[in-house]
Amino acid sequence: MTVETGVLVETRLDSTPSRSSGFITSKDGTTLGYSQVGHGPALVLLHGTMVAARDFTQLSDALADTFTVYSLDRRGRGLSGPYLRGHGMAQEVEDLAALCARTGARNVFAVSLGGLIALQAALAGLDVDKMALYEPALLGDAAPWLAQIDRYDREMREGRVADALVTSLKVTRIGGPMMDLLPRSLVVRMTLKAMAAEDARAHPGDVTMRRLAPTFHYDARLILSAAGKAQTLRAVRVPVLLLGGTRSPRWLRSALDSAARVLPNAQRVVFPGLNHGGATNVSMMNRTGKPALIAKELKRFLA
Repeated sequence: MTVETGVLVETRLDSTPSRSSGFITSKDGTTLGYSQVGHGPALVLLHGTMVAARDFTQLSDALADTFTVYSLDRRGRGLSGPYLRGHGMAQEVEDLAALCARTGARNVFAVSLGGLIALQAALAGLDVDKMALYEPALLGDAAPWLAQIDRYDREMREGRVADALVTSLKVTRIGGPMMDLLPRSLVVRMTLKAMAAEDARAHPGDVTMRRLAPTFHYDARLILSAAGKAQTLRAVRVPVLLLGGTRSPRWLRSALDSAARVLPNAQRVVFPGLNHGGATNVSMMNRTGKPALIAKELKRFLA
């Protein structure tokens, strides 16, 4: 690795594009880190819940021949600083705006909660040309979430991180129908085993499940803050590409329906067989991701 003008540059010997890391300061003084790869017009990539920027390296590599991709680590993970007291949607919008201002990006690709943040940024006046969103986390009814989120908070306070992770998967439905078919105690034991294996092979700075677990407290409240407010998106005038998969949880498929109905300048592409992790790295934990397919659609829309 070498350092050039304050940016950490990773030199690669294979055909994978070289990746560097940089930092910006958001409006409230928080330092935020991002990775950079590729060449061409700037494209900001904003991730969602229970992931970090490095979970989208395969996607950004697939885009690197066409765009300079800037992948932000949202607060509380990776290269970025912590959440501050009173954190809310305004700070997330400011973080996205700060990276767009630094990079000159006119295009944004955002996933899940990142998609919700991007839409709120557009309502707040973020000046971009196009947005592509993979299943923005537009929650219709907050009621089913509230008791589960209280349970998650209690489990985190008690240090039962695996239990809290299972609760977060149950409330978001990301774990799929198997989460309801298996006894909860078994799922918790499986999660403990997976956490231990991940911790054992983790390198310093890796964003593990254990490190991600506390972030759900903040992300869930961001999703709840916009619950039932899809109609406000009628004021978003920027062209939007809505992406999703046929195997995603029902509430996220409904969210895509709602966004398609209210956004005045939107087009929609649904991928058969993909789930909510369609844009995420293919790995042992996500065998069904198709980042190359998502990259192809993004190049078409953003060309």
